[in-house]
Amino acid sequence: MLLKDLIRNVEPVEVKGSLDIEIRGVAYDSRKALPGYMFVCIDGFSTDGHKYAQQAVDNGAVVLVVQKDISVIGEVTIIKVRDSREALAAISAEWFGNPSKGLYFIGITGTKGKTTTTYMVRSILEKAGHTVGLIGTVANCIGTEKIPARRTTPESYDLNEMLEKMKDKGADTVVMEVSSQGLKLHRVSFCDFDIGVFTNFSKDHIGGYEHPDMEDYFKSKLKLFTMCKEGIVNMDSDKAELVIKEAKCPIVTYGIKNQADVMAKNIETHSDSVEFDVVSPWFKEHIKVSVPGYFSVYNALAAISICGLKEVAVEFIKEGLLNVQVPGRAEVVPTPGKPYTVMIDYAHTPESLENILSTVKEFVKGRLISVFGCGGDRDRTKRPLMGEVSGRIADLTIITSDNPRTEEPSQILKDIENGIKNTSGQYLVIEDRTEAIRYAMEHALPGDIIVLSGKGHETYQIFKDKTIHYDEREVVEKILEG
Repeated sequence: MLLKDLIRNVEPVEVKGSLDIEIRGVAYDSRKALPGYMFVCIDGFSTDGHKYAQQAVDNGAVVLVVQKDISVIGEVTIIKVRDSREALAAISAEWFGNPSKGLYFIGITGTKGKTTTTYMVRSILEKAGHTVGLIGTVANCIGTEKIPARRTTPESYDLNEMLEKMKDKGADTVVMEVSSQGLKLHRVSFCDFDIGVFTNFSKDHIGGYEHPDMEDYFKSKLKLFTMCKEGIVNMDSDKAELVIKEAKCPIVTYGIKNQADVMAKNIETHSDSVEFDVVSPWFKEHIKVSVPGYFSVYNALAAISICGLKEVAVEFIKEGLLNVQVPGRAEVVPTPGKPYTVMIDYAHTPESLENILSTVKEFVKGRLISVFGCGGDRDRTKRPLMGEVSGRIADLTIITSDNPRTEEPSQILKDIENGIKNTSGQYLVIEDRTEAIRYAMEHALPGDIIVLSGKGHETYQIFKDKTIHYDEREVVEKILEG
């Protein structure tokens, strides 16, 4: 592709060199820049791509896209832009033929519920005969092929490459979790969304590596509703009216408490499911969802709203919700022969932890044992809040390590402990996560439910100097064996 065609949607600040060059490929990692390639210099969190511009030229790159002034040795066209991440998004979409335009593209944003809602939508649409691609926290799925996810929203080049592969494999629809970081860092810029969904908004992702404050976090999420043809908003969120006001598209609403277009009534919660009556512009029906919890009703309403706009028949919606399975969300781990239950959930915010613990508390016959920690290099203010939640709801809390990253695990545990001390809840501190799980299982009584929160679908644990394989399903299995 000619360079001048590849950058048709880029607004250069300055160009040095010819635009009549044939480009053989695009890279944002200098190690992948080959002869005839364009290298886009991204100023990232851990490193700056501008430092590797010379390496890319030495490897054969003929074009550099930069947002800083650089000096390199070699014959190369340099295109300076205001934001190289935004330029990468425009270039990637053009390079792969704007694949989002050939798909029914659904984007879901919000603090909680994104993953579960995407799985619900996929389950429904597959029942209706669609071939669905899924992009999100747990995995990226192309038909039956699963690709482990490195981040909730892939970098723009990787996203467009994935969308092209999904089209090639016959996908007609893609449902995607759209993170605030993905929106802020232009990972989804120049994508063509048919539907954008706002699930809710609460405290999360505040810190040096993410958003500086809640305002930045919220404004990032709002961007989705300037990019989609139709929007869907949870009316029970205190940010609903602001989202609707700022949206550049028609909006459909859903909710339980506040008046909305799609509403749930007569909710009944069970240990393994939830039932309700839905009233919508398309139908009135009784719905049963295979994911337990009051919060699952909100996710189901979002999925129903999406599929209602897509004109999916109600029988497929009912069947899809009845049979949906979401990895790491209220997932029961087999404990054959044991009189207690072990459940894994991804809950890693005060609100999501309260949701899962409150749900389990409703039907537990014995004690509720909560095992959780908090991630390092992330919002410290939520740690005591989560401690307070667990201490208030659970009968026994075991505070342990999650992904400490570069922080000292002991300090993270102290932060959590500061919150739980304000409750009358019993608790222990066991830093090693496996030992914490072992203690919970060895001291569980008949009828107890142990909830392991924070890891969910994750199969790793991140420390200061290493990342190890860590799957809580395997940990539980080994403890049972041993």
